[in-house]
Amino acid sequence: MRAGVRGAVSAAATAAVRVPELTIGAVGVVVAAAASWVPSVWYDEAATVTSAQRSWAQLFAELHTVDAVHGLYYALMHVWFWLVGYTPFTLRLPSALAIGVAAGLVVALGRRLGGRRLGITAGIVFLLLPRVQWAGTEGRPYATITTLSVCLTLVGVTALRRTRSRAPRSTGWWVAYGVLAVVAVLCNVYLALAVLAHAAALAWTLVAERHALRTAVVTRDGRTPGPPLVTGRVLVRWAAAAGIAAAVVAPFVVVVSSQAKQVGWIKDISRDTLGQVWSTAWFGASDPYAAVIWSLMVVGVGLALVQVHRRVPSARALFRAQTVRVALPLVVVPTSVLLVATALGERLYSPKYATLSLPFVALLVAVALTAVRPKALLAAAVAVLVVLSVPTAVSVKGPEAKQASTWAHAAAIISAERAARPSANEGVVFGSVYRHPTTTAEVIRVSYPDAFSGLTDLAVATDGADEGVLWNTNGDLATTVPSRLGDIDTVWYVGGTSRTIRPELKAVLEEQGFHVAHNWQTGKVIMSEFVRS
Repeated sequence: MRAGVRGAVSAAATAAVRVPELTIGAVGVVVAAAASWVPSVWYDEAATVTSAQRSWAQLFAELHTVDAVHGLYYALMHVWFWLVGYTPFTLRLPSALAIGVAAGLVVALGRRLGGRRLGITAGIVFLLLPRVQWAGTEGRPYATITTLSVCLTLVGVTALRRTRSRAPRSTGWWVAYGVLAVVAVLCNVYLALAVLAHAAALAWTLVAERHALRTAVVTRDGRTPGPPLVTGRVLVRWAAAAGIAAAVVAPFVVVVSSQAKQVGWIKDISRDTLGQVWSTAWFGASDPYAAVIWSLMVVGVGLALVQVHRRVPSARALFRAQTVRVALPLVVVPTSVLLVATALGERLYSPKYATLSLPFVALLVAVALTAVRPKALLAAAVAVLVVLSVPTAVSVKGPEAKQASTWAHAAAIISAERAARPSANEGVVFGSVYRHPTTTAEVIRVSYPDAFSGLTDLAVATDGADEGVLWNTNGDLATTVPSRLGDIDTVWYVGGTSRTIRPELKAVLEEQGFHVAHNWQTGKVIMSEFVRS
């Protein structure tokens, strides 16, 4: 028995060493999923919940008017909830799984570009990035976007190298690249920027290789520049794959563009935007962490480009330079394009849309860290990053981590109060939501349905699912509420602290013989319990 256990442990340890992609990926899933149910659901996640739980016909109708950009994600979540049901944990588990896959792919890409040491370091750094930790606990597609960006890049690099070596079935890899590009853009249209960044990486590599060829000299040991990565054959195949993918997704992009009013909340370029680029997009609004990572990225890029321009660069220097040529465009291009578009009036830049660059931030940091010698110093440097990451790792798992949402607490209060009177005949009126005046607090019921089970909505006038929009809307309180009271003896009011309809509802209910029994407030949510006198 003991021998069997020792053998299993030994086999697991061997696998962990030989296949670091699986090991780091598994760690990523565990770290992201741990306590992911603790933070209260917030507005954006509630949009996922309500959309994914609609019928296929209702979801299709919704996407014609709103959120087409998230249509594929909602469809996948619809299937997921059908399989496992909805809870805050199951809402976020796919993101945790996606982060694990992304971490494994970062290791694989790093190994392909710069060797085992670079890949493992990049995978660890990736998991430590604050925005990665955030994405892994978010019931939105940002973790999936991150996974698709690194997967698309890995497939592209593989296709490029197989084409250079004229390996059999290299065309199949370009077909896979094109198909994956289509899927990526359908999942989120911003992933088209990854394909654009690939174009920049190819162009940079082509120019660098031609420059190296012009300036090359035969050394004493007879070494000459190796075969180029980017050839005419590569460019033609990439252009074909990207072009066909663009043609396929063009109608989808047109539909998404027609719903551009959805991002009307994005602000113009300002001083705050610079702060978002500096620390929010990738580093969880932590200025000290941002300073460290930006410094490491600059050092990594600088070292790689200096070393490759030596008279006879080493093979390691060549690999590191190529890593920079792949990763840097994927860090710079997406954010730059979104910033320029926003400056021109299109308002497209938001820090959460920059998550597709996270794997490549990790690669650039790893380029700097793996320049450290000996290995003990590298381990110490990674340990410092772990320490710096702890505050963010803890904060993203807090009860109010998501836009200070206290919906879980509000639902718990209502659930506890209702449990004391299990036979009461009760109704509810939902007011507006703080910062979302056109949305009612019915989103809290969507997020925590058990707390509101059996309550009659006394004010709803139109059903969002039937209308092809996200949320329900209320009717005139003076007419809808009295007509639905019947023998209801308790009415709950749930709403936000701004633009509250509570005074109007109070007047209507007092005319019907109700008075306020209790009031509660948690964060930006206020609740009142009205009972018949």
